[in-house]
Amino acid sequence: MKTSLKFLSALLFISNFSFGQEVFKKIDSIIKDSNQKNPNVGISVGYIENNNTYITSYGQLNTQSEMKIDQNSLFEIASITKILTSNLIAQAVIENRLKIDDYIDSYLSKAYVLHQNLKNKIKISDLASHQSGLPDIDFGKLIELNPQQPVSSVTEETLATMINNCTELIDYGKYRYSTIGYTLLGQILEKVYGKPYDEIIGAKLISPLKMTNTFTKNFNVKNRTVGHNPDGGIQEFFKWNVTASAGLVKSTAADMLKFLKAVLNKETVVGKAAIMTEKVYYKDAKREMGLGTNILTDDQNTLYLKTGDSMGQSSIICYNRAKNWGIVILLDQRNSKMRQNLLNEITETVLK
Repeated sequence: MKTSLKFLSALLFISNFSFGQEVFKKIDSIIKDSNQKNPNVGISVGYIENNNTYITSYGQLNTQSEMKIDQNSLFEIASITKILTSNLIAQAVIENRLKIDDYIDSYLSKAYVLHQNLKNKIKISDLASHQSGLPDIDFGKLIELNPQQPVSSVTEETLATMINNCTELIDYGKYRYSTIGYTLLGQILEKVYGKPYDEIIGAKLISPLKMTNTFTKNFNVKNRTVGHNPDGGIQEFFKWNVTASAGLVKSTAADMLKFLKAVLNKETVVGKAAIMTEKVYYKDAKREMGLGTNILTDDQNTLYLKTGDSMGQSSIICYNRAKNWGIVILLDQRNSKMRQNLLNEITETVLK
């Protein structure tokens, strides 16, 4: 009887793996076709289904290199960092270090002095679901000042001044994408753990998941891609600074699949935290939001996803918990339209 069960288990594994291979062949065909139409855009795509992982990549690290992009080539994942930060927040909830509906007041450093109108108003969940009503960074002005490193002029002092000068939450409770919100979440994590954000994410995500090619402050590695703006001009990787928890982690297709593998396993700490981030915290006619996670639902599927755009790269991470698959797409050019078109084609023609 035991032998029969082992045989059936092995047969099921082979069947699932073969099915996953067939699915990924179709995904690879879509990516290859896109590369042929856009040969100047490097791309790395990872797919996971039933714990089996598949990766395909096209293009060179840069125009001067013969080294091809592969599963370990480094990209800016940009705002996908937010889904990592929200997972860390959820882990802190699991550890009883904070509650998701706590007001932020007691978690902020002494540099922040909230106006009376803001006290005991903003919850941690409001920051994580982009409905805090707080003012945000003016990226347009920052790009004019420094188009290569626009966030370089953002400091703890400028953030505190911005928050302290806010006297009213004009659109509290309404969705408005916020870099400030996730910067504050990073600082809240630092307060409850007593460590810098890079050490926290290292200890709770990067090290335990063995994401050996995911970097925070130091990312000067040989297998790093080169970013390009929409016109094809070379764009520097963003340097680490106070806004890191909102979008400055660098990673690879292989490492992001390790994260997705943990997310899809409800028995892991990361998986339990991810389930918490999937709860709907904001909903209107246009969108549903969890904690840092966009939620797309139709009659057949519920997808959880997050996009990322730096000045020179675009990315997206998406998963379907019910059907146990996930995908990550990394581009070495800021090209949100191409990224979204690829995901749409893959989900609508292959994964449905």
